[in-house]
Amino acid sequence: MTRASPAAAGLPHKRRNQMRASRHRFNREDGFTLIELLVVILIIGILAAIAIPSFLNQKSKASDAAAKELAHTAQIAIETCATDNSGLYATCNTTAALAAYEATIQTTLGNGNAYLATVSVPGVSQTGNSYTVTTASTTGDTYSITRTASGALLRTCVNATGKTACVGGTW
Repeated sequence: MTRASPAAAGLPHKRRNQMRASRHRFNREDGFTLIELLVVILIIGILAAIAIPSFLNQKSKASDAAAKELAHTAQIAIETCATDNSGLYATCNTTAALAAYEATIQTTLGNGNAYLATVSVPGVSQTGNSYTVTTASTTGDTYSITRTASGALLRTCVNATGKTACVGGTW
């Protein structure tokens, strides 16, 4: 005759079976094999190798976009200045003059932002009707908007880093 342990003698049969099943679950050595873990790590590595390079270029793209936006803002400011001065750009030939029209125009390098590098009004005289505003991004690229004497707008850029939005010298 088999004797039950004193601890299990008072327990119903169903409860004893549950305890045995619990002990059996804790004693098993289930888990992932080394091969399975290596395959998961390999997949994560491949996904990271694909994703990381695309994220690294985002900061320079944002900087170039800010420089382009600033060039457009400077263009609007110089046009406003000329409108206030009988259509002449002669009094609008400095970065300070444009900053007076638009307070958000940054005119010096700093704070990690694009800035208005130059404003040129060729042949500054009473009849000057062309200009060039040039901005610089934190990547070193420059973006210019030129208004020709005929009124046409040209957008040009100089790519300093080789990895930015300035392709072929225009934008």
